[in-house]
Amino acid sequence: MIKLLIADNHPITRKGLEVLFSASSNIKIVASVDNGDAILEYVKKNPVDIILTEADLPKLNGLTVLRYLKNDHPDVKTIILSAQPEEVYAVNAIKAGAHGYIHKSVNVITINEAILKVADGGIYLSNDLTQQLAFGNRVNRGGSFYKKLSTREAEVLKLLTIGRKNKEISKELDINEKTVSTYKARLMRKLKVTNLVDLVSQAKLNESLL
Repeated sequence: MIKLLIADNHPITRKGLEVLFSASSNIKIVASVDNGDAILEYVKKNPVDIILTEADLPKLNGLTVLRYLKNDHPDVKTIILSAQPEEVYAVNAIKAGAHGYIHKSVNVITINEAILKVADGGIYLSNDLTQQLAFGNRVNRGGSFYKKLSTREAEVLKLLTIGRKNKEISKELDINEKTVSTYKARLMRKLKVTNLVDLVSQAKLNESLL
């Protein structure tokens, strides 16, 4: 039986997934939590095989959680279930340690297939993205830009776009505040802007191109 931990800050999503897997013969939801800190606290004390988590979580975002899990709980596998565009975030999520990325628009069969594939040692991405990666293609400009970012740059940019300040990012990512400023400067160069407002605007524009 696969022990599944669900993490999402929307109660209706957590409840829906609990109902979905309530009759499963090979997947058991052991708990559901609503923030990144709670994920880490739970896995410290309880056995978990797979975590199915939203990327945009309170307290610790999904990419930050992935880094902690990769270092402290390497046997626990993680699948990102998110409304964020796969072309933007999936590759960086895999780089950060995720074993799969599912968009929230998929059907229940796909979610089940992804969990079983990851439990069996595989990596789950959609067929479309898998083909794009295999042939080295990017069908949109937004995805092409995000592919050029390091995992840490993508983390910092994501936090900036949701309004986090340098000090907050420093605390959440456990890095020096000056390092945050360095990443911000790199992002500005890559997006060819000179201030934070334009940086956030350009980041959101790249997402909208998908």
